[in-house]
Amino acid sequence: MPCAQAAQNAIPTYGYEVVHRYPHDPSAYTEGLFYEDGFLYESTGGIGKSSIRKVELETGRVIRQAEVPQSFFGEGIVSWGQALIQLTWQDHVGLVYDLNTFTSSRRFSYRGEGWALTRDSHHIYMSDGTPNLKVLDPKTLAVTSIIHVTGNSMPVTNLNELEWVKGDIYANIWLTNRIARIDPASGHVVGWIDLDGLFDTSTLPDPGNDVLNGIAYDAKHDRLFVTGKCWPFVFEIRLTPRTHGRAKVRPQTPARPAG
Repeated sequence: MPCAQAAQNAIPTYGYEVVHRYPHDPSAYTEGLFYEDGFLYESTGGIGKSSIRKVELETGRVIRQAEVPQSFFGEGIVSWGQALIQLTWQDHVGLVYDLNTFTSSRRFSYRGEGWALTRDSHHIYMSDGTPNLKVLDPKTLAVTSIIHVTGNSMPVTNLNELEWVKGDIYANIWLTNRIARIDPASGHVVGWIDLDGLFDTSTLPDPGNDVLNGIAYDAKHDRLFVTGKCWPFVFEIRLTPRTHGRAKVRPQTPARPAG
């Protein structure tokens, strides 16, 4: 077997089963997503229509919402302590809010574009569409190091929405139905998640842009959620070994009623 083929085979690919399907605002152009204390937190994009939201998972109801200043295109979000931190796309400006009230508290600056954020217990990680993930100091939000992401020794571009899951960084690959599982210590892609067939984007008004984007993880209950830009659903999925052809899809279970 050629070495290149052996390297390719060394990275496993996972399929999925749909565990539950929850309603999602189809007008929400999802740019950032995370789960905390029973709720989804979401950032939506678009000039003049960006927002941050606290969302009830079971119903999709928006519990709290704040509009982003109209000149900004909202991007990824993450929490740290009592702060909610948000990127903007091309303005080199980040926004910091109170997590409980969504009151704006300060701004910070960075170089390059802002795409997505996630965190572990010590650091914040930022994507900008390049193969490099920036590691930020949570207090100063300054860049402390860079993780260069590769798959089979090749740079992986278009790293988008991020989520920390069991010691790996999950990253949507923009304009694809794939999620990369990244080892933060080495930057190597250690797995691919193939979500082909999860949702038919041809049913959406702008299928070229309304793509898979949004990963959230409930660590307490080991639940993984994914959605896309302007998708009408958030899907709770379970990873499975890859089957031949399309990934295995379990019949969808309606969202559990609230209460």
